[in-house]
Amino acid sequence: MTQEFDLVASLARGVEGRSGAWSFIRSFAARWISALESGDGWAKADLDTAEERLGLRLPPALREAYLLFGHRPDLTSNHDVLLGPAELYVDDAKKALVFRHENQGAASWGILLDSLREDDPAVFIRSDLADKSAERWEDWLERLSLCFVEIVLSESLQADEEHCDFLDPDDDSIESLEANSVRLPFPAYPLGEEHGTRWFLGQDVLLRDDDGMALLARGRTAEDLDRMRDLIPGDWLNAHR
Repeated sequence: MTQEFDLVASLARGVEGRSGAWSFIRSFAARWISALESGDGWAKADLDTAEERLGLRLPPALREAYLLFGHRPDLTSNHDVLLGPAELYVDDAKKALVFRHENQGAASWGILLDSLREDDPAVFIRSDLADKSAERWEDWLERLSLCFVEIVLSESLQADEEHCDFLDPDDDSIESLEANSVRLPFPAYPLGEEHGTRWFLGQDVLLRDDDGMALLARGRTAEDLDRMRDLIPGDWLNAHR
C-alpha cells in the first residue's frame, strides 16, 4: 500500500530547498497526474551540449529539474512553455538565460547571467513590450527550485476541462475561497508585490488566486471540482451542469 500524500506538508518541505522541491514534484505528479518514470527527463548529454553551445554553466537546480521531468509537457507546458535544452538562449541584452516563455509570447522567465554560478539562483520575469527599451527583468521567485514547483502547480491547472476550471472572482468568491480552503505554504509572488498570487487547497481541489483578478482550480477528480464549484458559486468557465 502506498503512503497517503499530504500535499500541505509535502509542499512545506518543498519550498525549503531543492531536494524537498523535487520530492514534492514526484509525489504531486504521482497523486494528481501520473507518476514520474525513467525517460521523463532530458539526457545529461543534452544539457552538456546546451552548455557547450551557450558557453556557460547551467545551475545545478536547472539541470536537476530537466533531468527529472523536463520531458513531461503535462507537468511543464500545458499553457506556458518550458524550453528544451536546445532552445535555451541568452536574451539580446545579454542579461539573462531564458528558459520559459508565456504561451503567447507576452513574457519570458530567466536567470540573470551573473547568478548562474549559484546552485539555486533567483528567477526573474520580463514582459514583452512594444517599447523594447522599457523592458526590464523583474523579480519573480527567490529560487529556481521554487519556480519549478510553481510551474508544475500552475501547469496542472491548465489541463483538461473535466478537472480544471476558471472563475472571474468577486469579493464574495474570494471570501468563499478563504472560508472553504486552506492557504498553502507557498510564498505570494511575484516578489515585491503587496498581495500577489496565492495558493489554496480545499477538499482535493487545488486553487490559485491571482490577486483577486482570476481564480483557477483543479480537482483531483471531476467530482472534487464540482463540490468546490458549489462552495464557491459563480460563473465558472467549464461548468456544464
